[in-house]
Amino acid sequence: MGKSKPRVVVIGAGIGGLTAGALLAHGGYSVLILDQALVPGGCASTFKRKGFTFDVGATQVAGLEPGGIHNRIFSELEIALPLATPCDPACAVFLPGENTPINVWREPQKWKEERQRQFPGSEPFWGLLAELFKASWDFQARDPVLPPRNVWDLWQLTQAVRPSTFITVPYTLFTVGDALRAYGLADDKRLKTFLDLQLKLYSQVSAEETALLYAATALAVSQAPQGLFHLQGSMQVLSDCLVEALERDGGKLLMRHTVENIIVKRGKAVSVVVKDQKTEKMWEEPADHIIANVTVQNLVQLLGDKVPRGYKKRVEKLPSPSGAFVVYLGVDESAIPPECPPHLQFLYNSNGPVGENNSLFVSVSHRGDGRAPSGKATIIASSFVDVAQWWKEDYEQLKQRFTEEAISHLNKYFYLKPETIIHVEAATPRTFYRYTGRYQGIVGGIGQRIKTFGPFGFANRTPIPGLWLVGDSTHPGEGTAGVSYSALTVVKQIEAQNKS
Repeated sequence: MGKSKPRVVVIGAGIGGLTAGALLAHGGYSVLILDQALVPGGCASTFKRKGFTFDVGATQVAGLEPGGIHNRIFSELEIALPLATPCDPACAVFLPGENTPINVWREPQKWKEERQRQFPGSEPFWGLLAELFKASWDFQARDPVLPPRNVWDLWQLTQAVRPSTFITVPYTLFTVGDALRAYGLADDKRLKTFLDLQLKLYSQVSAEETALLYAATALAVSQAPQGLFHLQGSMQVLSDCLVEALERDGGKLLMRHTVENIIVKRGKAVSVVVKDQKTEKMWEEPADHIIANVTVQNLVQLLGDKVPRGYKKRVEKLPSPSGAFVVYLGVDESAIPPECPPHLQFLYNSNGPVGENNSLFVSVSHRGDGRAPSGKATIIASSFVDVAQWWKEDYEQLKQRFTEEAISHLNKYFYLKPETIIHVEAATPRTFYRYTGRYQGIVGGIGQRIKTFGPFGFANRTPIPGLWLVGDSTHPGEGTAGVSYSALTVVKQIEAQNKS
């Protein structure tokens, strides 16, 4: 008789949790995934209204190209990649008062020409980013563990280092703001505004605060041979594929089951307390490994008085994370201008309440992509917001005001009138909290500042043996590709531990 494989309990069926669970089940582990929501996918799930399918949060995917993280994971799981089309341009960015967008083209030469036209004199800065991206991308492809927490992690990290990696070292403590100053571009307002808008999407913070090494990857990943992709059907297909692989390999997924807390005995995580939302029944589920696909703030809550003091302090000291305000519109196709790109970003001058910097990131369905009935389309517009204001008494009025303001801004580009709008719905941090259970409804991780990115971030290996963290609170950050990478790292660490 062979030694039985360890039992793994995964808290949260977001893309990170599903990926870790599916890979471990494929490796013969006994896997149970628990989630409090109705459908899997977390912030990359969907909902349906009046024949429209809306992506809840994430609307585009990186890592489907050969060698990309989803591609690698799907081939390891022996399942087909979902159908997708590359986004080109990845985004059309409209600066205040400008009617012509800055198009972030997928073809590198085309994007270079666009940059040179839009931001004359900035090419040395982009050249540095390209060099750092190449070194970082090659390094990342060798699966380093960041930040390392034991000898095996450190070994993995040193194995990934090559002479070419060292070009990145002097820039480890640089922000994008530092690089702009070094190249004499600090006063280029258009360039800084463009970088602020794009980086806020990927790093949660402005160019002034974003770690340069993180930005180098975030800003280059939309160009070939990488790219951002629009999934056929909806974002839900990604989680559906992972659930199918998990269940095919004997893993189990229970939705509408809340993990109340993590039990730690003699310094090791040994089980979770589970509550079935339908029957209210509670029980303790034992595990050799517990993988938490949650925010670090949620992890601290789940551990209660068992959370190590230093860890708790570090989480409490984090800058306040962002929430999102999202408006979902089901419209007649006549509301969409001809040749409309799939993703747009607007920054408005007005002082209205639309969100931080008054920016909106907009995703538009295209004909035949499965998100809208024939002759119709979906428009999803999101903005980062401060979560605190959404937990006050004037919630409904605030939601109404933000919705009206967002539609009025969108109306400058789209044709939004009572006769073209079929469905309107909005989500706020409260909505995200209700459906995903994320602390205060925060989205997108902890911000890629110097103090919290890569080597200085939260490790997958928590200070408690047997307890692992995946998702956007850990390296390399947000997005389905980022959380999948964190899942792959945890799986490798668990497998290495099991062999030793």
